[in-house]
Amino acid sequence: MVLYMIKDGILAKGERKEKNWKGTKFKEPYKEAVERFRKEVMGRPDLDPATLFIWGVYMSKGLLQIMEDVEENFGPEGQKVVNEALRKVGYDAAKQMFEDAEFPDDTTDIEKASFVTTAVNTILWTSIEKPEILSHEEAIFDILWCPHQDVYKPFDCRVQRFLVEGVLKYLREKMDVGFDLEFRWIIPAGADTCRFRIWKKKEGEEENQWEKYSEILAQRALKRWRSKKGEK
Repeated sequence: MVLYMIKDGILAKGERKEKNWKGTKFKEPYKEAVERFRKEVMGRPDLDPATLFIWGVYMSKGLLQIMEDVEENFGPEGQKVVNEALRKVGYDAAKQMFEDAEFPDDTTDIEKASFVTTAVNTILWTSIEKPEILSHEEAIFDILWCPHQDVYKPFDCRVQRFLVEGVLKYLREKMDVGFDLEFRWIIPAGADTCRFRIWKKKEGEEENQWEKYSEILAQRALKRWRSKKGEK
């Protein structure tokens, strides 16, 4: 698996095979904090990068616990508050990254959608990604390694869905990216990779499948909450 990830996957500074990737420009979020880290911390000989990973897991587990406890104690209204907060964070991060994004003039719509996804996956999620454009209307990507894969149960991954919804909202509003997104399988459920599909929505295809499934998971969480309270 390690050799497979090294050979086939890319991280934030990785190269894609499409020629237009080289001319694509976007920014990192949280610029001031990132610059301070690079200047004052990253080069220290006593820095163990693994502690940054531990910190990230610590924060993500805290967020998951907040979501579960708010659902259990405040039900649907509490769930709405948490989910919307996550959407706001995703929207803001996407704005910082893509507000002034540049693409070569001949970049196709599916390339733009796939390139943006690579930026999100490798920067915001620090994941190892293997992207592939299948046609002018469809692309896929595999996540070969995700920081959450060894600590999240399958249902826990829904936390990320609402962050993604915020990212998608910005891209659809500001960049006219008329694509939808769905997952096929995930590592926490036993798969070798997390597989996602991106496709250009057809005329009349108004409902967003990503948000639709997010709502299904939200209702499933509330069902668990009601079960704990002895309600039907």
